[in-house]
Order: sequence, then structure tokens, then C-alpha cells
Amino acid sequence: MSAQTTARHRVVVIGSGFGGLFAVKKLAHEDVDVTLVSRTVHHLFQPLLYQVATGILSEGEIAPATREILRGQPNARVLLGDVLDVDVEARTVTFAGEGTTTTLPYDSLVVAAGAGQSYFGNDHFAEFAPGMKTVDDALELRGRIFTAFERAELASTPEEVARALTFVVVGAGPTGVEMAGQIAELANRTLRGEFRSIAPSTSRILLLDAADRVLPPFHPDLSRDTQDRLRQMGVDVRLKTRVTDLDGTGLTVVTPDGATKRIESETIMWAAGVEANPLGRLVAARTGAETDRAGRVVVAPDTSVPGFPEVFVVGDLMSLDKLPGVAQVAIQSGQHAARTIAARVAGRPVPGAFRYKDKGSMATISRFAAVAQVGRIRLTGFVAWAAWLFVHLLYLIGFKNRVTTLLHWAISFVGRGRTQRAVTKQQIVARTVIDRAEKSAGDQREHDVSGTVRA
Repeated sequence: MSAQTTARHRVVVIGSGFGGLFAVKKLAHEDVDVTLVSRTVHHLFQPLLYQVATGILSEGEIAPATREILRGQPNARVLLGDVLDVDVEARTVTFAGEGTTTTLPYDSLVVAAGAGQSYFGNDHFAEFAPGMKTVDDALELRGRIFTAFERAELASTPEEVARALTFVVVGAGPTGVEMAGQIAELANRTLRGEFRSIAPSTSRILLLDAADRVLPPFHPDLSRDTQDRLRQMGVDVRLKTRVTDLDGTGLTVVTPDGATKRIESETIMWAAGVEANPLGRLVAARTGAETDRAGRVVVAPDTSVPGFPEVFVVGDLMSLDKLPGVAQVAIQSGQHAARTIAARVAGRPVPGAFRYKDKGSMATISRFAAVAQVGRIRLTGFVAWAAWLFVHLLYLIGFKNRVTTLLHWAISFVGRGRTQRAVTKQQIVARTVIDRAEKSAGDQREHDVSGTVRA
């Protein structure tokens, strides 16, 4: 099935994350027709996924419907589907969605498919240690975290209790730090007094990383402050520690002195590393572009693919000037690609090379404690936490989401409740189906790429 043609300039955007969504919105008043193709029906504010996983927020507050966001933009439409191929010679995108395959023609293409969790070649780890990249990840982790306490309450031996109440977070970047801090808050504050056979405060929370400090992208002083705060909260921070294997009852690590040790745990979370969406390799194979070690497409200074000025790769899927994989890079690069397209269509001077404006980095540790750096300015404690609150509210899309999020933060941070603690068996079943579907689609893309390379 092929879409109808149109006389206006046709822009296809792949991905509804920050890069894709902000590219579409930037084209709202231009003489173009925009089609957004996404494998999900929502725009995800990924930095707050850990709060969904720990019961502070609902998924709807950080993942509003893409159609609702773009409802007032007449020149944009949204299609649900998983991209199977990009033909840069015919200028078409083929995707599968809801039992049908659709081929869309384009005049300009913006690829903003983002990145997923990297297990550094050990993809089988995902079965026992979910990542933190999708709503499904967060909901699965919520189920694992809260049911761990229930298993401990039912356990019949001290060994079973200890294994159930041991939580391991692999990766001490912002996501890992925030996750470890929130589990500590759960164990020490939220769940206090709710169980009769166990004391949640006796939980062991381990934060592991092969690096020599937490929050490696931050200034060393902020890393030290963060590590000190985590340890005060009871988090066991183990650096220069590498995971070599894991299963449903624990993991094997190599310690700084080279010793191999086993850690018994039924709840393991993976926050160590990212890899580009497989679509990046497909685009590279179709265009002859290079990819970096993480599978990101090496782009020209204006974020276009070398040799194909009508194809742009933005956000976490692009490799340019060693830019970090953060929301602001995605937003700004998506907007830059849109400005370039709009200028070409209108016959205006094009913007030229993309210049990233660093607006700083932030990470929360616990309630009333965070770290932030903006250029040479470094903040810690309550001031950093207040700044974190303001910035994250600012980037949440929709007035309703901001109000409800602020309310839930007040309940969780001022009080000690969590409004989103429901866990369903359906989520586990759904996640299994999704994993199988994604693996099948990934295998098909790998086959297509391999065929192109051989040809």
C-alpha cells in the first residue's frame, strides 16, 4: 500500500522522541506536509522513567499521546509502525503497522529513532536485568521492585529474605544514581511500617560500575558529593567492578583486585551503556555512511548524511563532535534539521553547521538532594534539587502533566507516599510479546542490511 502523493514538500520524520517531535513542531508554520512514523503512540520523557519504576509517577504523565501533542498542527500527521527499510534512491520509507505494510515517499527525511540499552554483547542479560529506556522497562521494573518486598514477606529462610531484599543497579551514571537513590527512599521511608515479617530498611542496595567514580560526565567534586550522599543513604557503591554474568538469582562480578564474586539478588536493574537503534545501521548501509562503535551514524556538520543532503539523522542516532546522548542534543539537532529543510523549501539561506548550546547536566540523588552543573557553575543539595524540579517541569509537555506531576512530587517528597504502586501480571505477559516482536523486526533489519552489504 502506498500513501497519496502531494504537490507540497513531503517531510517524513522517524521517531517520536525529543529529536523527532521537536523537528515536527518546528515545521508547524512551513509550507510542507509532515508525516511522523513511530513505533509507539506516545512521546516519552525518558529522564523520568525511574520515577515510574519506583511508583512516584504514572506512565501517562511522562508519555503523553503524540497525536494529542500535534492535534493543533494541521500540516502534521502521525502513523504507527516499525520502519523496515529506507530506500534513499527512490526516496521512500517502508514500515509495518497494524497488519499492513506502507511505503511513504519523501522529499526530506529526518531519522530520529534514538537509542536503546546496551548490554555490551550480552543481550541475554536483558531477561534478568531490564534496562531503563522504555515505558515497558519502567513498568516491568516497578513490578520487580515492589514484588521483591512481597516475596521477602513470604520467605521462609533468612537466605531467601536476603536475596529478595538485595537490589542491584548496574551503571553509576545519572539513571543508575537516581534509581539507587529512589530504591533507598522506598526501603527507608515509603514502606516503613507496612510489613510484619520483614523490615524494608534492612534492604541491601548495591550500585555497581566499572568506572572509577559515579556520574563520570560530571565534575569530580560533584561525583564525590554524590557518592558520599548515596552512602549516607545506605547505598553500597562499588566502583571498578565489572559484571561478567547474571541470572535470575544473582550476578557474578570481578572486583578491583581481580577476584570473582557472586552476589545473590533477584532484582537487578541495568543502566550501563546505550547503543543506537538498529535503524542507524540500516541507514548507514543504504547510504554508505560510517557508524561509530555504538552504531550511530556519522553525519555532516549540518546533521545530514554525507552525499544525501535530504536525509538527516539527529539525536541519539547521530555521531557528531562527540556530543552526549542527552535530551537537549536531540531537541536542538531536530530543530536544526527542521530549520534547514524549511530554509531550502522557502529559498532562504540555510543555517549551516549545527552548534550545540550546552544547557548543563543534572541528576537527583534523593529528595531535596541533587547535583547540577552549567558550564563552570556547580550546584549541590537543595538548590540543585530545586533547579532540577523546575527544569524537568519545564520540559514536560502539557499543562495537565505538569500539574499532576507536581502533585505527585509533593506526595512523595514532602510526605512519604507513592501513588503509583499497582503491579499487574498483564504487564509481564505484554512485555514478553513485545520482546519477541522487537527481536523478529531486528532480525529482519539485520538480514536486509547484510543483503545490501553483500550486494
